[in-house]
Amino acid sequence: MPNFRTFDLNLLRVFDQVMAERNLTRAADNLAMSQPAVSNALNRLRDALGDKLVVRSGYGVEPTPRALALWPAVSDALRQLEGALSPGQFVASQANNTFVLAMADATAAKLMPGLVEIIERDAPGISMRLVPLTTRDPRALLDEGAIDLAVGFFPAVVADLTAQSQAGSMPAFDHQRLYDGHYRCVMRRDHPLAAARLTLDLFCEARHMLVSFSGRPYGFIDEALAALGRKRRVMLTVNQFFTAGRVVTRSDLLTVLPQHFVDETGMATDLAVRDLPFAVPMVHVDSLWHHRQGQRSEHAWLRLAVWTAARRAFEIEPE
Repeated sequence: MPNFRTFDLNLLRVFDQVMAERNLTRAADNLAMSQPAVSNALNRLRDALGDKLVVRSGYGVEPTPRALALWPAVSDALRQLEGALSPGQFVASQANNTFVLAMADATAAKLMPGLVEIIERDAPGISMRLVPLTTRDPRALLDEGAIDLAVGFFPAVVADLTAQSQAGSMPAFDHQRLYDGHYRCVMRRDHPLAAARLTLDLFCEARHMLVSFSGRPYGFIDEALAALGRKRRVMLTVNQFFTAGRVVTRSDLLTVLPQHFVDETGMATDLAVRDLPFAVPMVHVDSLWHHRQGQRSEHAWLRLAVWTAARRAFEIEPE
């Protein structure tokens, strides 16, 4: 065990950057240090802790289990200290940050207009980069720093984080509920099923298109059907809601889309929307971020802006 009285706390800054970048050269650039100096600091920390901490892998480094266990506490402590020493350093009207958000096109269509209004009014120097959400578990992207915030339906992730909190451990990620989504069956307006009541048998006998971010031809609708001992024929899988809407208007396929997205597509007059003939769980849309990012004042502003845009878009009354 290292002697904390003589321990060089600067080594923890080096460790934090190496873990964040997984690359000694980039960590050195961030710290305004030479790569040999970073390597030397890392070696001193290894000696103090009695662990390799990272090992070379390809063009970078991979952390050991000890490093992965240690990093959240080190990162949180550094962020809190940074915030205490530089309170209120983020001023939206003067900022020029660039934020990277991951979300599906249906979510973006609803939230981004309001978010742009907030940026234009309060933070004209801010830039946003929107990337497609390609997974129901974006924690790896957040951990790597590839994105600043993910917005979507993450039931397994939220359940895991809740379980960790209840077990007394500190999760590395945080989340916030933005809105609840309702999904409905969508078909072209002159579809043969549009004139009749949509029953469970008719739904299962039809051919379907599934919106799947990962490409897996099985989603929460199929899980709900399986619980009833039923299944549907998924003929086509796409990764965008807008694409699904366009295909439906020109085919006999059925699809399931968020209710709010139908009006946003500009295709509402070409579509027939029907209630699903079976119960499906409520879809909770959350923002998700890494805890180390959440300690920063600029990230707090981003989360508040996204939350505000969501509540305005869905006309949610203040609590």
